[in-house]
Amino acid sequence: MCTKLMTVDDVADYLNKPRSWVCGNWKAEQIPFRKVGQSLRCRPADLEKWLDDQN
Repeated sequence: MCTKLMTVDDVADYLNKPRSWVCGNWKAEQIPFRKVGQSLRCRPADLEKWLDDQN
């Protein structure tokens, strides 16, 4: 099964946050990004799990 990885812009849209907030806070907030070359990518399932773990 091949799942499309989310970009920073995709994650920002999904979280309803500005792109600048995602870029500035992804490490501190432990958003589950992985580096793919020079880009950050996130699996949708990992983002959902991260959201579930926030509260």
